[in-house]
Amino acid sequence: MKKTVRLTGRSVALGLLAVLAGAGLVQAAPNSASAKIDRLVSAKLDELGIPTSDPCTDEVFLRRVYFDLIGTLPTQSEAREFLGSHSINKRSELIEQLFDRPEFADYWSLKWCDLLRVKAEFPSKLWPNAVQAYHRWVRTALFNNMPYDDFVRALLTSSGSNFREAPVNFYRAMPNREPAEIARVVALTFMGMRTDKWGKDQLLGMAAFFGKVGYKGTAEWKEEIVFFDPSKEFLDPDTKKPVELRLPGGESVELLSNGDPRLAFTDWLVGSKVFANSMVNRIWFWLLGRGIVHEADDIRDDNPPQNPALLDFLAQELVDSGYDMRHIYRIILNSKTYQLSSIHNEGNLSDEANFSRYYVRRLDAEVLIDAICQITGTTESYSSAIPEPFTFIPEDQRSITLADGSITSPFLDLYGRPPRATGYESERNNTPSSAQKLHMLNSTHIQQKLQKNKALLGLRAGTAKSKKNKQVKSPWKSPEQVVEDMYLTILSRYPTAQEKETALVYYRETGNNYNASVDLAWALLNTKEFIYKH
Repeated sequence: MKKTVRLTGRSVALGLLAVLAGAGLVQAAPNSASAKIDRLVSAKLDELGIPTSDPCTDEVFLRRVYFDLIGTLPTQSEAREFLGSHSINKRSELIEQLFDRPEFADYWSLKWCDLLRVKAEFPSKLWPNAVQAYHRWVRTALFNNMPYDDFVRALLTSSGSNFREAPVNFYRAMPNREPAEIARVVALTFMGMRTDKWGKDQLLGMAAFFGKVGYKGTAEWKEEIVFFDPSKEFLDPDTKKPVELRLPGGESVELLSNGDPRLAFTDWLVGSKVFANSMVNRIWFWLLGRGIVHEADDIRDDNPPQNPALLDFLAQELVDSGYDMRHIYRIILNSKTYQLSSIHNEGNLSDEANFSRYYVRRLDAEVLIDAICQITGTTESYSSAIPEPFTFIPEDQRSITLADGSITSPFLDLYGRPPRATGYESERNNTPSSAQKLHMLNSTHIQQKLQKNKALLGLRAGTAKSKKNKQVKSPWKSPEQVVEDMYLTILSRYPTAQEKETALVYYRETGNNYNASVDLAWALLNTKEFIYKH
């Protein structure tokens, strides 16, 4: 039975606008929250007299948002599709498409597992079974867009087996399990605060909330139960007297008899200003390369935010959205601030803190090797120092999906993958080195990868031979096509006329399409345009 829908004048108008916008005939209205971000950033820049860079091109945005949101290089076909689209909303549409991809959960679970120190060996010593359970829980939470407050509540208040109640591994993945150490890790991870300069009473007061966390083993190998133990008492190490529950600001807390103090602390934490501030500050740092408070995990009174109004606005957006982290990603990615070019002008050359341009950063180690493997159609080998159980990593597994920080490769170590020992953002070292440059330029590791992908180098698919053993047609694509395909595959853009002509001259001088293609691919892999986000 056909259903009739009566359209009001307003719905007809909205429908017509949608059609016209899709056809590129009208300009889509900007996201109001994204526009507010731009106004707050611009106000600060105007106050300082710093001009912004120009907007970035579609080619730059495509590659940037793929790496920033899903840690993955766009394929040649994805680059062609986006660059060929005439939709006025194609950037925001691409952002929404990337949210739905499994790589989004893969990449951000990598980031969170860095913070949570998910590692089978020292110093966390979670052991392999718990690592898999913990990583799977984190990834599922991100894939399902679990509200951030629920995510943190689960980590701080859960009890049970570390194999079956994965969030309890939060209380196990730390150098020691003393209440003061737990408090330090909680402050760093969820408040963006370092307790090094806290007073003794301030740290002990917060530690008291975790003084009744108990641990006990089971008959199953490496299984451990984390639970609330009302019989435990947390004593001051100097006076040997019970420590009063005190929040970081100094307020004392009284509990009902036998109440779990973790619940009271978590209720305070989720309702505190620093909780939302620290999360949006991390997201801003992850997407733009620098926190509104810098370092991103060093919030303190004498390290004020670069733009307090911007931090307050983003924190309120997180709360108002029901702690929807994707909402914060979305409004930042759709902002003109995020979509600025990384190319400086005379007025913002020295600006490194006010977001007048996009700050250039080297690709993360895992992202870089995954991109190289994707381009060359190869895989990477990983190893682990853990003898039992034997570590098996499928050949086609990507680095951004590795659950265990103990599993690594020489490339990941060389390019600064974090050891997951402290949970600090600064553990990841993206500073370029001479050894890294030499590896990309001279190693057999990269050379062998390039030589294995004949399709990248121009070999046609399904080339057949006649009965007289003669090629039906040339097995190699034309140099013009190879150059275009290679630029789209490696740099996610078409070559400029000058670049294309330079490459074709080299093909003619070399006289060997295969060797020329290997050299061109190697040259492109060694460009800053490939190795850096820009």
